Amino acid sequence: MKYLVSILFVLLPFGIILSQDKKVNVIVIGAHPDDPDGTAGGTAIKFAKLGHNVMFVSLTNGDAGHQSKGGGALARIRRAEAQEAGKRFGVTYKVLDNHDGELMPTLEVRHQVIRLIREWNADIVIGPRPYDYHPDHRNTAIVLQDAAYMVIVPNVTPDAPPLKKNPVFLYAQDRFQKPYPFSPDIAVDISDVIDQKIYAMAAHESQYFEWLPWTAGQDMNVPKGEKERIEWLKSGRRRTVMPAVKESLMKWYGKGKADKITDAEAFEICEYGRQPNESEIRELFPMISK
Repeated sequence: MKYLVSILFVLLPFGIILSQDKKVNVIVIGAHPDDPDGTAGGTAIKFAKLGHNVMFVSLTNGDAGHQSKGGGALARIRRAEAQEAGKRFGVTYKVLDNHDGELMPTLEVRHQVIRLIREWNADIVIGPRPYDYHPDHRNTAIVLQDAAYMVIVPNVTPDAPPLKKNPVFLYAQDRFQKPYPFSPDIAVDISDVIDQKIYAMAAHESQYFEWLPWTAGQDMNVPKGEKERIEWLKSGRRRTVMPAVKESLMKWYGKGKADKITDAEAFEICEYGRQPNESEIRELFPMISK
């Protein structure tokens, strides 16, 4: 009898089927190699450490993101950086071959995203909101929204079997205020993995130590040594726990634990995907204390 109970599946609302041995499949989609890392890297580490499956996807090859390199040579550099970052995060890292700076929410790109989500059998899809300074980021968000229902439609992208359940689509936290600010429905404590996250992000050397400092006029301030660079990156990329995120942390962890959290990543539930209840969210995010 105990054996039978142990293998029984628990049927949750909205069609999710989970068991104690069920692996959560998470896909984080960004416009460029390094985009998934900063927005959901800590959460990805937590999932991976618990034995769940995480894939980072860049919809472009990053071939425009540098002040002195470009084209195929830069795309190869960024692909190699992404692979190294994936090893450090403990996730699969996939870089598509669309051109950086030219991404559009075309039917072709939508098919690419639908196939990836289906092939990964995703339970959770994370990406940007459609409010951002970079057109590639905005268009990535539009593609994800366009795919949010279509992943279950058999006659759309028929070369990839449709999902039997719609994933939960989540927006990653951003700082943009218009037309409305980010709303942290879910918050994950990453205090214990922040150093690993920063170390993994540092694999994108062409971005964090060359291109992005150059665009900000800070390239002369980048340290030379590896240890000093990682500390410099940590000081610049560590995200302050905003009041709204702190409130969400208190909901999920309780005030006592939330008061001790120094680093967190937060996510907003997209209205176009499945709408999970609190019990379902705790099943999907097993690192959140019950």
